[in-house]
Amino acid sequence: MLLEAIYHRPKSNWAYAYDERTIHLRLRTKRDDVERVALIVGDKYAWDRTVEEIPMAKWISDKLFDYWHIEVQPPLRRMKYAFRLEAGEEAVWLIETGILNEEPKDSIKMFDFPFLNPVDVFTPPAWIKDAIFYQIFPERFANGDPANDPEGVEPWGGEPTPKNYFGGDLQGVIDHLDHLSELGVNAIYFNPVFKATTNHKYDTADYMTVDPHFGTNETLKKLVKACHERGIRVLLDAVFNHCGHTFPPFLDVKEKGADSRYAGWFHVREWPLDVKDGIPTYDTFAYEPIMPKLNTEHPKVKEYLLNVARYWIEEMDIDGWRLDVANEVDHRFWREFRDVVKKAKPDAYILGEIMHDSMPWLMGDQFDAVMNYPLTNIINEFAAKKERDGASFADALGALLTSYPQQANEAAFNLLGSHDTVRLLTLCDEDKQRMKLATLLQFTLTGTPCVYYGDEIGLTGGYDPGCRKCMEWDEAKQDRELFAFFQQVIALRKQYEALRTGDLTFLFTQENDMRLAYERSLGSDRLIVAANAGAEADTLALLVAGRHWRDLLTEEDLIADNGELQLRLPANGFRLLLAQ
Repeated sequence: MLLEAIYHRPKSNWAYAYDERTIHLRLRTKRDDVERVALIVGDKYAWDRTVEEIPMAKWISDKLFDYWHIEVQPPLRRMKYAFRLEAGEEAVWLIETGILNEEPKDSIKMFDFPFLNPVDVFTPPAWIKDAIFYQIFPERFANGDPANDPEGVEPWGGEPTPKNYFGGDLQGVIDHLDHLSELGVNAIYFNPVFKATTNHKYDTADYMTVDPHFGTNETLKKLVKACHERGIRVLLDAVFNHCGHTFPPFLDVKEKGADSRYAGWFHVREWPLDVKDGIPTYDTFAYEPIMPKLNTEHPKVKEYLLNVARYWIEEMDIDGWRLDVANEVDHRFWREFRDVVKKAKPDAYILGEIMHDSMPWLMGDQFDAVMNYPLTNIINEFAAKKERDGASFADALGALLTSYPQQANEAAFNLLGSHDTVRLLTLCDEDKQRMKLATLLQFTLTGTPCVYYGDEIGLTGGYDPGCRKCMEWDEAKQDRELFAFFQQVIALRKQYEALRTGDLTFLFTQENDMRLAYERSLGSDRLIVAANAGAEADTLALLVAGRHWRDLLTEEDLIADNGELQLRLPANGFRLLLAQ
């Protein structure tokens, strides 16, 4: 055994409470190096009377390591534990102080889970595991009230630029809720709706007022109520890292300089406020002068923003917040933010925009989830861009899933495109079959899927502003066959809980092979996803338990002959099979 590869820590994603009775433990070993692992566990105050040995299962792998997993429910919510690892005739024991060649005689130096305190359990909202989000960029979704159109508004469907307007508004969303219900989504994530000077509204001028080009506060209230009547939750975008250059406190600072009572609201490095060689003398989002960074450590800034967070939940009944540039705001602010939001609505969803390792924000005291851009890349690099093979897909997914507690994975916001990325169909070189393959993977993996508006009817577009084009409402110009596919995969995800919270097991992956297969299982339900991202049709043979299978996408019945299932997969083809 390679002892240097063995790793466990009694905290974070390695040892955590999944619910008020259940503790999850994970152990890392070199890939294909350890044959058996057992957990030695007992109560620290009655070790001799409670100690037991429980086999652990190999859960998932990445390129370098295997990960072992076990669920434990200690009777008194506390435990001491160690691991025994075996390979051939070799056996070692891992305890908190290191690796032993002999079984420890007592529990004194073993790992300690002192007590499972219910208040410490990381508990995202229960509804999020069943959610299917739809992202709306309000200025480009639908124009429902021409009376509030901006000056110089252009005809709907024109070429988007960073600065032009087409008149999309909240009434337009209300008018087209039937489209969302028909599609099957049950949650909406809105890009910012508050008063600002740009078409994207990430430069907030007034956090307490809906932008007049979108409607009024009452319009938003009407929209949220209409969504709730249809069983659709509503998530708003909170831009708390920075404000806009017309935010009144910032205007006061521009006018009065260091003498302004709002001077401490911002991070000013040099007075007066200026831009030198393209870099503002005050901290901003990136180097954008119109987006000055807020000092969230300042008591008055905190008070103001936390009141904003509370107000829209209490007054408009929104269901949570998506937090822009969340990783650049201090952790103490987000902890207070969570307390305020959860007090206002205990099952509100708090989603952070973070594109890198997010464990520090997912300990149960800050966010419920993050935007799962690592998964975006894994799926798109396999199905859309064909830059990774099936083995690389499985390795990358294994590394991602082991990075977080299970409940964080279940609540992750899984997207394939957004207002910040190339449109999915464009990324697929307008190959609809590749887009369908990527979407099937998205909807059958752990986490909460999100559809970017228009993807379901075939909108194309490059990076911003191309990805922010107007929604197409002429059904004759929509891809209705693609829409029907989205309807189908959404309905199947809703129907089978195994696709939402079931165990994930890879059945086939191989280097230099664009095929893969994995199983989602929960209770008696077993579903297999088989995919071929190759440019040529191919056959995949799977050894499976059970004889009768049905392809849920085609209603085709299949028989496993002597336990072997032969699947014909077209180029960029896929199957979603249910054990009968």
